Amino acid sequence: MRTSRISGFYNLTPEERLRVVKEFAGLTDEEVETLRNGRLAMEIADHMIENVVGLYSLPFAVATNFLINGKDYLVPMVIEEPSVVAAASNAAKMARESGGFEASATESIMISQIQVVRVPNLEEARSRILAEKEKLLALANEMDPLLTRLGGGARDIEVRVVGSEAGPMLVVHLLVDTLDAMGANTVNTMAEGLAPTIERLSGGKVYLRIISNLADRRLARAKARFSKAAIGGEEVVEGVMWAYRFAKNDPYRAATHNKGIMNGIIAVALATGQDTRALEAGAHSYAARSGRYTTLTDYWVDERGDLWGSIELPMAVGVVGGVVRVHPIARVALKILGVERARELAMVMASVGLAQNFAALRALATEGIQAGHMRLHARNIAMSVGASPSEVDEVVERMVRERRINVERAKQILEEMRRGKEG
Repeated sequence: MRTSRISGFYNLTPEERLRVVKEFAGLTDEEVETLRNGRLAMEIADHMIENVVGLYSLPFAVATNFLINGKDYLVPMVIEEPSVVAAASNAAKMARESGGFEASATESIMISQIQVVRVPNLEEARSRILAEKEKLLALANEMDPLLTRLGGGARDIEVRVVGSEAGPMLVVHLLVDTLDAMGANTVNTMAEGLAPTIERLSGGKVYLRIISNLADRRLARAKARFSKAAIGGEEVVEGVMWAYRFAKNDPYRAATHNKGIMNGIIAVALATGQDTRALEAGAHSYAARSGRYTTLTDYWVDERGDLWGSIELPMAVGVVGGVVRVHPIARVALKILGVERARELAMVMASVGLAQNFAALRALATEGIQAGHMRLHARNIAMSVGASPSEVDEVVERMVRERRINVERAKQILEEMRRGKEG
């Protein structure tokens, strides 16, 4: 049976892990080689962005134990920060004992904004635009007939008045169902096409025609129960709740709280070829939608004393088009995940964000966050000062034992080890 609960996965070698993933996802030998090499062809890179002079690699890992809506997932993650993958896997294991994550996602509605200035009569202009809504939607859909045939397309138009120091402006929102694409190019093209008509109807001047990354009509949600027995007892539950209350009520703490959420989400986004900047912008602006920056997650304790966590945030992701179409590793990552629809990818990413956040709060409430980072951070330092694979473990052990994890101490230990071998 296909399961993401893989005992001892962390202790396997990279090659052994790769064999497990190959079997789990049904990867071909060519796809395995793509992961093993981790390289993007220079000619492909040269067509993705400008002024290409080289390539840049990051570790590609998989998080285990994820059970979401009754389905097992191995979750690809690309990240340089230690502890993130292990923390997500461990939190997913704890949630799994209570049935895993329940997740949902709304339709893939994206917003494109058309800014109109110097409007003679704002209310009259608003009425004219709304009176022509159906014609405007039909015009927008003519610009992407394939999307319309597939069941997506322009769905609605909203008109807002936004004040500024130079006077009010009219802002038209075009709401588009982009289906399984992130949709930036589609909604921007539609907004460009509608601009002349909006100018005529409003009597004003159109300037910006651009997507909004506050995708608050395209939300992903997840929740999970973490039994007090699984996470360490009532004291841990209470500690997590106090950590949550701190973040909920203090924007300085909330910023780091939400950064931890995005550790997981952005790692999956990088692996699967998503627009990480759009996701970050959407998440943090959604956290401030009330006018005060706060948490993207909520926690509560049920009548049994078990801890529940939930998350809700914009999730503008795609499984077609963009980088997904051209980047070979992104395609393999989506195959490992086994997702075919953008909404399913959004649900997985929300679940990973919740897992990551819970793991961080639990660490903070128990041994402290630094303890979890210590050993992996020490490994990075040991390698950075030139320790060979056979030397790394001893350098790490000595630094951790001494609680002196820094570059200077790593250099001293390495020199002492090598002098000892020479003697």
